[in-house]
Amino acid sequence: MTTPAQLPATMRVFERGWLSANNVLFIDDQTGEAALVDSGYVTHAGQTEALVESALDGRPLHRLINTHLHSDHCGGNAQLQARWHPRTWIPAADAAAVSAWDEDALSYKATGQQCQRFTFDAVLHDGDRLRLGGIDWEVVAAPGHDAHAVMLFAPGPRILISGDALWENGFGVIFPELDGESGFDEQAAVLDRIDTLDARIVIPGHGRVFDDVAAAVTRARGRLAHLRGDALRNATHAVKVLVKFRMLEVQSVSRDALFAWMCDTPLMQRIHARFMPAQALDGMFDQTLRGLAGVGALTLDGDLVVNRD
Repeated sequence: MTTPAQLPATMRVFERGWLSANNVLFIDDQTGEAALVDSGYVTHAGQTEALVESALDGRPLHRLINTHLHSDHCGGNAQLQARWHPRTWIPAADAAAVSAWDEDALSYKATGQQCQRFTFDAVLHDGDRLRLGGIDWEVVAAPGHDAHAVMLFAPGPRILISGDALWENGFGVIFPELDGESGFDEQAAVLDRIDTLDARIVIPGHGRVFDDVAAAVTRARGRLAHLRGDALRNATHAVKVLVKFRMLEVQSVSRDALFAWMCDTPLMQRIHARFMPAQALDGMFDQTLRGLAGVGALTLDGDLVVNRD
């Protein structure tokens, strides 16, 4: 847990890894209300609960808010709901899918990831206002990485909770483009909107809290231009990210089992058919493993694939 000196005392950031998104805990000393933004991946749900419980020091968790519903941001929702029964806010556009628990629409089946079913009490729209930790926050739509994502911005202290719309060095995979939908234009518009917010501090979905916001936006624009130059780049990157996420989850697995997972993952099949039809799926798999091994993200040990952090 970190509370950087530049953040208000009512805010605490749990900087997680790449399997679980960062969590932001608010405790309003005047009202006693506690709220959490994002809850990590389901296999870390026990750890998330323990972190929150320790920081709450006997208080209940009153509210739970999700910037978007990718599995690494909401996978702990069900466990936190079972423990504290917080009122839960999700992006409005995801309400029907959560109500029906449509794992196709929610991306969990498509990406070969897990998420325990959870419920919600209210929805977030662009322009909505919330009060968290004694601070006024605005909901800011952030399509691009995820078509339904939102950010939270506090105009007073100029703090942005950006989810996966902006990291210190880039942003999340532009998933809509993988299925032939628009995402690059939306990501560009989100970066423009972040510019207009004039944030002083950014709490990203992954990585450390940072304050050189202008430089991060510049790097993100450069990254976006690179991806837009050839859609295959975004697709190849997405395959690597999904495989790396799987490795973070299982830590070690046989090549055959990992390839079977890839074959069973609908988004992998769609990426292969749309972007790499001339290449056999096992060729895409081998190329991905070599690429990840080449940058030290995993180790190939005979028939065993081993994660490296």
